[in-house]
Amino acid sequence: MTIIEETTFEEMNLSPEIMNSLKKMGVTRPTTIQQQAIPLLMDNMCLIAKAPTGTGKTFAFSIPILEYLNLDAKFVQALILCPTRELALQITTEIKGLGHLIPKLGVCTIIGGQSMRVQQEKLAKKPQIVVATPGRLLDLASRNMIDISSIYTLVLDEADEMLKMGFIRDIRRIIALTPEDKQMALFSATMPREIQDITWTFMQGAAEIDIMPKAKDHPNIDEYCLDVPDKDKASAICEIIKKENLKRIIVFCNTKMQTEIVERKFRSEGLSCKLLHGDIGQGSRNRVMDAFRKADFNILIATDVVARGIDVDDIDAVFNYDIPNDNEIYLHRIGRTARAGKSGKAFSLLAYKDKPRFEEIKRYTACNPTPYEL
Repeated sequence: MTIIEETTFEEMNLSPEIMNSLKKMGVTRPTTIQQQAIPLLMDNMCLIAKAPTGTGKTFAFSIPILEYLNLDAKFVQALILCPTRELALQITTEIKGLGHLIPKLGVCTIIGGQSMRVQQEKLAKKPQIVVATPGRLLDLASRNMIDISSIYTLVLDEADEMLKMGFIRDIRRIIALTPEDKQMALFSATMPREIQDITWTFMQGAAEIDIMPKAKDHPNIDEYCLDVPDKDKASAICEIIKKENLKRIIVFCNTKMQTEIVERKFRSEGLSCKLLHGDIGQGSRNRVMDAFRKADFNILIATDVVARGIDVDDIDAVFNYDIPNDNEIYLHRIGRTARAGKSGKAFSLLAYKDKPRFEEIKRYTACNPTPYEL
């Protein structure tokens, strides 16, 4: 099937409920991955998609699922597997937002770090869609607390990240619990051998698409870069905040230790900030995010480990204090701003050692940040 680049949501014959939700969210045009994946999945095809983070994958697989749910059926019809708790929660939020006009829609998140009893109560309400991390899903399945033997669609989101976290064996076990005739969609930024083994074993004949990131998929983000030594990055961010009158900001660092260093620097400047990194428990993470959404503090300092859970509509700006080690992470980071049709800014702070890495990111993402002068 040939999908022309100018495909619109209107041409996809989506339901009024989905179209109205997209309109309410301010989503007016499909991204490249959505243009290509949605028609294939709506046509009940299996799909292998190589696509970077931050290009609209969640809507690409969620819209077809929502269009074909049997709302009167009392069993799990779609299972979405992802590597982290934060991503699972974010996907759930986006699906609920897309489907809020669909009556009787049930979406349930199954992740570690939450009470199993609470999750059992959610499953007792017979949700049609389950978003899960592999370990907790298998735990519940072994206790007969969830049945995935009749699902219509299985989505493996960020499959390469699940591989890095050691979930490939769990994924194979989960696939074995699902029907042979299900629709299966796999999304991955890279295709290492273990991922290819899964596609060869379970997805023979699937359609394949390979999406290179495109700057036009982030049309409302003004991107900037500025040369600044490591020791002056915190001060530079403070100056930009004042100059641009920024109120709600996310600062990304590559390590937990760096977030703590940055927090101390910001606090010494009198800035209101909090941390999110992988060693912070789920309950504390939730409290930090709730406080951030309520504007109880201005600056969230985070690592990429927990970035998937940062889903706030009115982020003024994102700062790359550290330049990300993976190219696609750049798009994911800056995609935290300009959500729900709003505009935003992204600033990358470049010490001398960062410049070769950033040039590679620019080539890969087709982004062209404007030099920023303080």
